[in-house]
Amino acid sequence: MKNRVTRTTLGWILQLLACLAVPAAAQAQQEEPEKAAVRTFDDAHDIMREARRITSPNGIEELRAVEIGGIKQWISVRGRDRRNPILLFIHGGPASTEMPVNWLYQGAWEDYFTVVQWDQRGAGKTAASNDTAAVTPTITIDRMTADGEELVAHLLQHYGKRKLFVMGHSWGTVIGLNIARKHPEQLHAYIGMGQVINGPENERVGYAFALREARRSGNTQAVSELEAIAPYPGPDGALSFQQVLAQRKWVIYFGGLTAGRTNFDYEQNARLLSPEYSAGDHAAGASVGATLVQLLPGLTRLDYRNVTRLECPIFLVAGRRDYETPSQIAAAWFAKLRAPVKRLFWFEHSAHMMHLEQPGKLLIHLVRDIRPLAERAGDAAPADQAGVAE
Repeated sequence: MKNRVTRTTLGWILQLLACLAVPAAAQAQQEEPEKAAVRTFDDAHDIMREARRITSPNGIEELRAVEIGGIKQWISVRGRDRRNPILLFIHGGPASTEMPVNWLYQGAWEDYFTVVQWDQRGAGKTAASNDTAAVTPTITIDRMTADGEELVAHLLQHYGKRKLFVMGHSWGTVIGLNIARKHPEQLHAYIGMGQVINGPENERVGYAFALREARRSGNTQAVSELEAIAPYPGPDGALSFQQVLAQRKWVIYFGGLTAGRTNFDYEQNARLLSPEYSAGDHAAGASVGATLVQLLPGLTRLDYRNVTRLECPIFLVAGRRDYETPSQIAAAWFAKLRAPVKRLFWFEHSAHMMHLEQPGKLLIHLVRDIRPLAERAGDAAPADQAGVAE
């Protein structure tokens, strides 16, 4: 039957919903056997939406489109107290949106920040709302940086703030660092998570890791497929889409994306429960490949090693086991960088997905080490008063 799931899948969903599992199961037992045996994904979305609903009188819960860069781009804005500083999360990928999976980690942030998730040009709800053929040629680093600049200006004006925090993840660190360089006066701080510094070196180090692990573990298939794309990258630094796919396949398999996991299924499956996404929004994920193809030439030439000073505070969140954007490269750059405030936080048990792998540690750093910059600027109530405004 269309859009239905079995009792087994229902049990899995209810376990994921944790504290809702017992009352939901109790209600199901009281229903007619045939009716209780099936549920739709729409039911799961409704449960998730109600569980996440912000009820505080001074809270914000918005899902809306904004005109940015001449197209409709979608944002989610969530927080329990409008006095809190804004935290703009710029997702990675390219085109790997955070909006449909943020329910896994973001809830506690919403006590201390007004959190903005943004589906970028060519990604998620934004991709679903625009003509792909018209938008795809405009997907460039410069255009998407300009989109980010426009969004920051909109958020500051719309919510009456002087500054905000920008957090970039993976590809999103390119946009985020560009904004920090061009508009430091608009930021309380820039937070780079899985920071990209040098495209060719990222690829070389990640490839060396995957090949080393393949040989160490005796995985002949991995060795064969990785040796087939050597030299990686080539002498001129150029890479094909297929070469990148082959390298990422084995970096992921050997835990360079998520420590201890051989695939990314856990995150991809969690997206299906998103209360903010429709089937059409999920289908727009097919644009990920097209977006990467568009950006690949620029990404493989990217090099921030000549950036030696930043005029706003900067914090780096680095997974010790990250081989998607190897942390050793960012750490070496960061050691020479000058900034008003700078700190590097190592996540010893994480690879590239620190916000999913060690969410509690990230929350502590956000609240204890980063948010006080907004408090000192008079742009936020003290953390112990956050979320309690009447």
